Amino acid sequence: MPSAQKLDTHHKALTLNLDQSKFGSFAEIGAGQEVARWFLFVGGASGTVAKTISAYDKEVSDDLYGAGSRYVSKQRLEAMLESEWTQLLTQLSKTRGPHTRFFSFVDTISARNFAGTNEPHGWVGLRFQTEVGGPANDILLHINMLDPSNVLEQEAIGTLGVNLIYSAFYELQTQESFLEGVAQDVVKERIEIDYIDVRGPAFETWDRRALLAYLASAGYAEAVFFPSKGAAVPPTEALYKKAVVLAPGYFSHVDAEHGQVHAQLLASGIQQLQSELRETQAVPAGFFCLTASSSGPNEPAPQIPDLIRRIDALLASGGDVLLFRQSALYHMTALVNRYTKAPVRFVSGLSQVIRTFEDLYGNLEGSRLEALGRLFAQNVRIYAHPMTAGDLREWLNSFSKTDWEWNETNGWVSAAQLRRAPPLGHLYAYVLADKFLVPMPVPPARSEDA
Repeated sequence: MPSAQKLDTHHKALTLNLDQSKFGSFAEIGAGQEVARWFLFVGGASGTVAKTISAYDKEVSDDLYGAGSRYVSKQRLEAMLESEWTQLLTQLSKTRGPHTRFFSFVDTISARNFAGTNEPHGWVGLRFQTEVGGPANDILLHINMLDPSNVLEQEAIGTLGVNLIYSAFYELQTQESFLEGVAQDVVKERIEIDYIDVRGPAFETWDRRALLAYLASAGYAEAVFFPSKGAAVPPTEALYKKAVVLAPGYFSHVDAEHGQVHAQLLASGIQQLQSELRETQAVPAGFFCLTASSSGPNEPAPQIPDLIRRIDALLASGGDVLLFRQSALYHMTALVNRYTKAPVRFVSGLSQVIRTFEDLYGNLEGSRLEALGRLFAQNVRIYAHPMTAGDLREWLNSFSKTDWEWNETNGWVSAAQLRRAPPLGHLYAYVLADKFLVPMPVPPARSEDA
């Protein structure tokens, strides 16, 4: 057994090579054969490596794994896993099966091209046995690569792959210990993991939703996606080339009545954007937006069970959910603009609008001005939903915000009726006048009962 001390990539690969109970194959497409290279480089590879392959040519890849899917996709990854695993067992189960835990590592990567014009990302998978002759278990990851060059991306993939194999065999005690092992030395700064799926008896007690939430909470992903219908996918597949409406909030109330209010808020934003586009495009995609970070400087970050509780309530209301690592709206803009150049609209109540203007953004050199500049980049607007005067007053008092004034219509306040004392009031008035902030109308007055 390996020591409890954290090992670097070299010693992880060597530990696996010296463990005679494990044996497997490597199939890597698109970023060299950097994972297999580690096992060949550190010595003792005959104890681990049955085969390495890199089917770069598309016709060769189709012949091995079947045509009909994109080359960097979950479908291609699963086809690779199935093919490599079947071949490994067919060739070696009689001779090695009685004393070996088999594994197949596969990846299909779109590394940075020569012109630097693509979005480097990839799929990484592992099928393995936890016991000799036992059933197979699968781990599937979607990753985004952050290094500035192809060579560095290849290096990072090598580290991630060794981490994944090592963690699958030695660090499955908890979900957290497993992901920490996978992330060691490479995730956050060099690689982002924004999707994970696990299958098989080794994971029967694990909560897949908690795994996804932990990716954002631990800082391994900028955002993860929870669909109200169908299987989970990486954010890129939910956002790609779509007009998008984002409804940010804390969403602490999880009862059905509040769920209906939340659903109406998101629906109003989608309707507003569709009207703005004049039905020239497909129906915009709408998402509730939660954050895994603290809601204030003196507030603790939410715990995973609380995040899951709020996510489940939003999913039950029929809305899809994006869980972001950070809370500032400009971070959400940056993530969405990775995957679409179509219009992006936030829909939020006045409390969220006020918070956006009042925050100091001390982490940015340009403070509030830089934050708003980032927020409204690339065709971004905020649809400001009206708020009752009573709720607005209560919220402002709870946050000791006293410099805001307003007029009312039927007991409601719209963004156009809200005013802030100078100098911040001048900035608010500019954003409003230039239609970066779009007031939504107040509800009509209720007619008196006859």
